[in-house]
Formats: sequence, structure tokens, C-alpha cells
Amino acid sequence: MKLKCILLFVFIYSFSAFAIKPDSVPSKGAYYTGKYPDLFVTLLNKNPQEVKNKIKAAVNQLFYGNDSTQRVYYPVGSDMAYIEDINNNDVRTEGMSYGLMITVQLNMKKEFDRLWKWAKTYMQIPRGQHANYFAWHCRTDGSIIDSNSASDGEQWFVMALFFASARWGNGQGIYNYKAEAQKILDAMLNKKETSDNESVVTNMFNKKEKEVVFVPVGIADDFTDPSYHLPHYYELWARWADTNNTFWCSAASVSRMFLKKVANPITGLTPDYATFNGKPFTGWGGGHNDFRYDAWRVAMNVAIDYEWFAKDKWEVQECNKLLNFFYSKGIRKYGNLFTLEGNQLSDEHSVGLVAMNAVASLASTNKYRKDFVEELWNTNIPTGHYRYYDGMLYLLGMLQVSGNFRIYDLSVKPVQDCSN
Repeated sequence: MKLKCILLFVFIYSFSAFAIKPDSVPSKGAYYTGKYPDLFVTLLNKNPQEVKNKIKAAVNQLFYGNDSTQRVYYPVGSDMAYIEDINNNDVRTEGMSYGLMITVQLNMKKEFDRLWKWAKTYMQIPRGQHANYFAWHCRTDGSIIDSNSASDGEQWFVMALFFASARWGNGQGIYNYKAEAQKILDAMLNKKETSDNESVVTNMFNKKEKEVVFVPVGIADDFTDPSYHLPHYYELWARWADTNNTFWCSAASVSRMFLKKVANPITGLTPDYATFNGKPFTGWGGGHNDFRYDAWRVAMNVAIDYEWFAKDKWEVQECNKLLNFFYSKGIRKYGNLFTLEGNQLSDEHSVGLVAMNAVASLASTNKYRKDFVEELWNTNIPTGHYRYYDGMLYLLGMLQVSGNFRIYDLSVKPVQDCSN
């Protein structure tokens, strides 16, 4: 009997030691615990100062490096700046909103305010059907190329502005960050409900489906983009917004269910575009029913949602599937475009996808997660003609994997707690 008790104790101790590794995925999200793991430290044994220096080098290069080959951040006059898509020689709400999120996370208020003023001055439309939406891309002189909106930009703008309000407080005019965030949120849900008329601007969220639309106009509001689904942002909007709090709770829940439906059950891959019920959308050309450039970001959204709120263990399974799939293709050589079943469509090994797969390690229990984090650590900061998209995802990935992508909380008592 004594021997049995000893063996049972040894078993329990061994199991516990295995189960509570300090770098394991959280049982409760960072919103509740305030804990954001640094996988470079816990998995790669890097010194925190090494990590800080690595991020600083990326910021210095992408924000203040060589004009022609390194930087994507360009100051304009004394108080504005833009993030340029170098390949397309334009400025996109995607990049501007990523720039705002990166700068608020890094406490770079001067750069944040410069970017925000440029976006507010040139991209946000003040009146008419598009009022308080943003033109999704402009020329570098600020002239609008297309006045329609890409829904991801507005979502990231709102979240970055809320964080700025919590981190720095609100100023006057356009620097009243919380009021500016609320203005965008209100616009998202107060246009026409839906329309197939290409000249009619509609809501950014389909209220019936409670899902974000691809573009809020014409037939482009009849489907969605999986990488635009940000349940962790909606959870926070439910807590902090002045209105529609119950809707944002529902949107968070629906987005989590949608992501389960849209991910391939074997590979974990998701398409660029999808119907609201999670089927790959084939209505437009360009292969957007496959795993392409937009879809790289789904891993980030799933992993950060789990890190912040830890509401659905499926997100751990999804990240495990993705890492298994990409590891099977060769950790240092996998391509960047695939069919959902896993047939490779391109042999290019892209920095942006490397970064997003490393972020998936935050929610993964996969035995290969260390390899993906190490691959990001060893990847050079993007330079050259395609440095915009790869560079933005690289920097976001570095912040997220290092535990420097955090919630800056606006309220002690949430307006609407989605756990209720």
C-alpha cells in the first residue's frame, strides 16, 4: 500500500510539472490576469534586453531607415506622417491603422499623432454617405484613389484610438481619442443595412449575421474576409463603447463560431474571402477562395483572442493544426499560398507569414512552436520593394510574440461584460 501511494505521488508530481510549464498557454486570458508571455524569453532563453534591442532595431529601420530601401513611415511637414505601401506607391488604411497600433503599443505618441492627423485629414470622409468612414487608399499626396472602405482599417483604427485614450488620456479636437473611436464605431452600424446598388454605402457589420463585411458597399457587403474577424476587439468594444454594447458581445461570439466554420478541419487553413456561413467565397476571381495574403493574418487573430480572453479551447487546436501543417512543408522553406486542402501554389517563403505563424505559438501547445518562434527571431527585418506588408506583419509579430501587444484598459467597470 505504501509503495502504491509513493508511485501515485510521483505520477501526480510528474504530471503537474509537465502541465504547468511557465510558457504554456493561459487558462485565463490576459484581460483578467495582466500577463503577456514573452516566447523569445521562455522558449528561446533570450535575455529581455536582447528582445528589447531586436524590436528597437526593427522600429528604427521601418520608421527611420533609408528612404528608398528600408523605411515605410514618412513624415510630412511638422505634424503628419503616412505609412506607404511601397509596391503600390499608395497609402492604405490597413497600413495606417497598423502603424497606429504599433506606435501606441510602443508608447510612440509623437508618431501616433502624426499618423492619426494624416489619416484624419486625407482619408476620413467628413460628410455624405461615407461620413466618418475612411477611403481605403490614397496617393502619398493625400488625394483619394478610392473613396470606399476596407473594413479592417476602421476596426484597427478604433482599437488603437481606444488604447491611446487609456494610455495617454484624451486631448482636444482630433486628439480626443475616445471620441474619435466612438465616432467611427457609430458610423459602422448607422448606414444603410444592405444594398446591391454599387453607389449605396452600407453598414460595416451585417446586423442580421453580426459579422464584418468585406467592403460596405454594393455586393461587396454580401460576404466577409476571415482576417477581418477580430473577436478580441469586439469584446473590448462591448466593455468600453457608448452604444451597441450588446451587439459587440454578440459579434465576438459569432466571430469565434465563424472562424471554426471557415478553417479547414485538416490543415487549419482559411480562405481570403468567405460567405457569412464560413464557406470559401468564389464569387470574385483571383483565387480568393484559397489561402492567400489576407488569410495569413487569421492565425494572429485567433492566437491573440485566446491570449487575451481564453474563451474557446478550439483556438488552441486551430493553432496546433496550422503549425503542424506548415512544419510538414519545411520550417524554413514552406510557400506562402495554398489551397485549403494544402496544395502549395507558390514557393516563396514570406516574412509576413513567418511572423503570423510565430504568433500562433502564443495559443499553441504544439511541440514545434519553439521552431516557429525561432524562425521569426532569425528572420531579417524586411527591406526592398515588398517591405511594407511583410514589414508591418513582422513588427506586429515581434510585439505579440514578445508580450508587448497589450490591452490598455479604459474602464475599471465595463459597460458590458461579455462573460455575463
